[in-house]
Amino acid sequence: MTDSMSSKHIDLLEFNELPSAVYFRYADFNAHEYAAPHRHPWGTLEYAAHGILHMDVDGSRFMSPPQYAVWVPPHIEHSFYSHQPINYRAVCLAPSLCPELPRQACTLAISDILKAILKDFAARDVKIPEQEADQRLAQVLVDQLQRAPVHECYLPYARSAGLLGILEALQAEPGDNRPLADWAERIHVSERTLARQFVRELGMSFGEWRQRLRFLVAIEALETRRSIQEIAFDLGYSSGSAFIAMFQRQAGCTPEQYRRSHLENRKV
Repeated sequence: MTDSMSSKHIDLLEFNELPSAVYFRYADFNAHEYAAPHRHPWGTLEYAAHGILHMDVDGSRFMSPPQYAVWVPPHIEHSFYSHQPINYRAVCLAPSLCPELPRQACTLAISDILKAILKDFAARDVKIPEQEADQRLAQVLVDQLQRAPVHECYLPYARSAGLLGILEALQAEPGDNRPLADWAERIHVSERTLARQFVRELGMSFGEWRQRLRFLVAIEALETRRSIQEIAFDLGYSSGSAFIAMFQRQAGCTPEQYRRSHLENRKV
């Protein structure tokens, strides 16, 4: 276990080129573990099967829940930090397999097929698919990645100072229920102007961004012993049922089901 008041460095792969065209890595990271900024000649799909993946890729921040993964193209600098425990999965792809994938770092939606293959490989600790059946599964996985829907970032950040200040204030207090009009007044613009700015800079509405933030915070809060009701109230929901409905829309399962699945994953 790591000391909760300090950080532990994560060891990086020790080779300069991949031992196979597709290489897998798995780990259970505790809270406050990190990988310093680094780059390598292969592309990497960085994925948290449980928990929230926090990354900095080429100067941009990425936070991804288990429905998404972060794609890091070859030679792009990136770093990683675990605020809470996560089940980490990485798919490393040789440069010859990368041209069919995005040239820029981005978030990819993860299909159920891809999740199932990664779960199976992780359970059997398959790093290099040597058996013929595993090679076929690895090819299916690569095909799925190349067709995965692309999102710039699950929780994007703004570049303009006014909007960035609002996002940082919400991140510091995700349960803040102030309406958009109050935030607009804070930065001296009209509510309509601020609403347009959210869509223009972030690709989503104020309400959607705040809901995504709360979902990410909820996932990390479910790693603690706090009750569902406590988490709901901390995130600004007036009832546990409203929070459960939001979580189920985002995750496809209830908070309690998510919490139980995490305990099962930790036993694998």
